[in-house]
Amino acid sequence: MRANIPKGMGGGPQNMQAILRQVQKAQEDVAAKQEELDAREYDISAGGGVVNVKINGKKEILSIDLAPEIVDPDDIETLSDILVAAVNEAIKRVEDTNSEELGKITGQMPSIPGLM
Repeated sequence: MRANIPKGMGGGPQNMQAILRQVQKAQEDVAAKQEELDAREYDISAGGGVVNVKINGKKEILSIDLAPEIVDPDDIETLSDILVAAVNEAIKRVEDTNSEELGKITGQMPSIPGLM
């Protein structure tokens, strides 16, 4: 019994080579975009601007700047809470940007079961 495969579908060698070239190109595009995203820097503020965090695309904190009025030796807990919020927001921004930018590339890749 022979299966009837619609024209343009199926595993002919040229078709498979074209798909593999497309996948390889997409992988190269992803690697280039990831390198670009890793080099980006983001400035995030929290607590109404009293804490500013600079982070890069590798999720490495580059600096944390504090406004003098936030430094209260009698209220270290508030400063700690704002720092945590700022760092978490910085990490979230990097992850969201990376997902969005890489999704533009990977969304164009053909779906091949078991390949990725």
